[in-house]
Amino acid sequence: MKLRLVLVALLLANAGYWLWSRGDLAGFGLAPASLNEREPQRFARQVHPEWLQIRKDGKSSSAAP
Repeated sequence: MKLRLVLVALLLANAGYWLWSRGDLAGFGLAPASLNEREPQRFARQVHPEWLQIRKDGKSSSAAP
């Protein structure tokens, strides 16, 4: 009986976390922070990300002899 109670509690906890992480509990005031609020240090470390360019080179840098 105790194992069944633990299983039900874990299932309810997982369902609650899933609803919270999707933002479905925002109506109750239980919403996760957005990505910008969770990791501001990553955005602060970026130096001109708009300068990033992807290039296709014809030659590979590690050519076989």
